[in-house]
Amino acid sequence: MQRTAVNPWDWSLNLGYNQAEIITGTSRQLICAGQTAVDDTGKPQHLGDMRGQIGLALDNLEAVLDGADMDLRNIIRLGVFTTDVDEALKNFDLLGMRFGAIRCAPPMTLLGVTRLALPGLLFEIEATAAA
Repeated sequence: MQRTAVNPWDWSLNLGYNQAEIITGTSRQLICAGQTAVDDTGKPQHLGDMRGQIGLALDNLEAVLDGADMDLRNIIRLGVFTTDVDEALKNFDLLGMRFGAIRCAPPMTLLGVTRLALPGLLFEIEATAAA
């Protein structure tokens, strides 16, 4: 898979994502449902703790990717939903630690929402991946 960043402006690079990417040389795609801070029975974890929820949501996303023989490097698009944008942004260094370490900056959208599917959830991340 080849990625070519498209950044008419460079401000988003400081936030860890490209405005767009041209993706070539792929043979399969994985469309991931939104991943949240739930355990393996679907019970919400880290109630009231945005940082804990972001970390577990990322762990769960990585588990889904692993099940498809992929990893974070394969992500070509992220959608992020949160009930508190300011609090999520304070903890976005968690995304930076994982994606920055592998030099991956997929295009991303961050949306504030009034609530997520299960009571107590603060953060959800969905991804499209390709290999």
